[in-house]
Amino acid sequence: MSVNLIVVSNTKDWSFEIPGVEVISARSYLTQAKFLSSRNARIFNLTRSYKYQTSGYYVSLLAAARGHRAFPDVAAIEEMKSRPVVQILGDDLDTLIQKSLHDLRSDKFTLSIYWGKNLSKKYDKLSLQLFNLFRSPLIRAQFVKGQKWTLQSISPIATSDIPADHKPYVEEYARTYFSARRFTVSKRQTPGYALAILVNPEEKTPPSCQKTIAKFQKAAEKAGLSVELITKDDYSRLAEFDALFIRETTAVNHHTFRFAQRAAAEGLVVIDDPDSIIRCTNKVYLAELMQINRVSTPKTLIVHKDNLQEAKDKLGFPCILKQPDSSFSQGVSKAKDGEEYEKTAAKLLKETSELIIAQEFMPTDFDWRVGILGGEPLYVCKYYMAQQHWQIVNWDKGSSTRQHAGKSDTLAVEDAPAGLIDTAIQAASLIGKGLYGVDIKEINGQYYIIEINDNPSIDTGVEDAILKDSLYQHIMNHFLSKIRETKESQIKK
Repeated sequence: MSVNLIVVSNTKDWSFEIPGVEVISARSYLTQAKFLSSRNARIFNLTRSYKYQTSGYYVSLLAAARGHRAFPDVAAIEEMKSRPVVQILGDDLDTLIQKSLHDLRSDKFTLSIYWGKNLSKKYDKLSLQLFNLFRSPLIRAQFVKGQKWTLQSISPIATSDIPADHKPYVEEYARTYFSARRFTVSKRQTPGYALAILVNPEEKTPPSCQKTIAKFQKAAEKAGLSVELITKDDYSRLAEFDALFIRETTAVNHHTFRFAQRAAAEGLVVIDDPDSIIRCTNKVYLAELMQINRVSTPKTLIVHKDNLQEAKDKLGFPCILKQPDSSFSQGVSKAKDGEEYEKTAAKLLKETSELIIAQEFMPTDFDWRVGILGGEPLYVCKYYMAQQHWQIVNWDKGSSTRQHAGKSDTLAVEDAPAGLIDTAIQAASLIGKGLYGVDIKEINGQYYIIEINDNPSIDTGVEDAILKDSLYQHIMNHFLSKIRETKESQIKK
């Protein structure tokens, strides 16, 4: 049975009545033997300060050592203290921040967040997002306005600092939090391990459509995994699961990366893991990695403002220009001559990154895609170029979906060229042991790595055309195997 403990600096500061919750002092939690030996406890740290080596800091630190779940944990405490991290997280919420604070006329704003809520309902969505990011029950967010609103700082609110007129609301929100089904800890409905699949229902070009996600769910249940679809609002719940499968487009400066980081820190099996996201989502990194390891690629140069002419001389025209974080052919341009090259490169360098990729243009009728899981080939596809276009998707049509994509063929792995498979396995091994889509050009029997995708598209009727449901079962069985390995390793420690 799980125990909910609210830890405060002084119990005299706590004047609320919350059913099912025990309120104790920080000193009691740190020194009394019964809390050292208890299991399945959730610690809500509402002490006055989280500064390094204070009692509040040690509450969250020792909670981790005792196998308790702390809110906030030490990682979240450090994130709150870090100005750069706060700015990055604020940038991620930029659209929501501008929308929420649009009507304010002052140049400063303080948002008090109690258990994911604010006294004003119009700030509830922003409050919930910040609560889920920092996993701290009572926090204060400071915003400032320059050209636009920015998140300046995040800090905890001690119970002694709650204004008297806010206290009835704090008690109401706390009661709601602890009574809500999603916040209670109960036995899993399905025995065994739990898998979370991160999706974004509003994403227009997700790596897997809803029908495919349903196939993953069915395969997970068949493998004995309980499975739940989660969204970016479920950040605080990651510790409830044993594994995380990210099925929305990943990026480092994005919530998908923070989900991967948090899940890995919690000891979950993660696909895509944070290292794979870092390595795959930046074309500059991939270009240098392939070059250092002597992997065949089209002629490639990392371009900056001081070597624009060098790329023109070495690659010729037409050539390909890529922004570092492009995905599924987006952010990729073809320059037909020097004038178009200079114009496109200047725009990318100014608007996207100080480093971009220039690559030799290799025209082919199709690109190979080899799916690799755990170092082994899983599927092989041919993605044909869109009609009268040089890419597999013609984004110039103005569509925000893949409806202007070329056709595809899927082959059994054993029917694919051996050199293709060897090249894909070699390239993927430089990234890790996760799930990758390795894109390859074939010219006169030679194979050239175009890129490695950490979040490859897997959709009904395409990548699964040969293996059918066995493809999904293979991936879920992989999760189950890795979860068991992780649990056994933790027991040995």
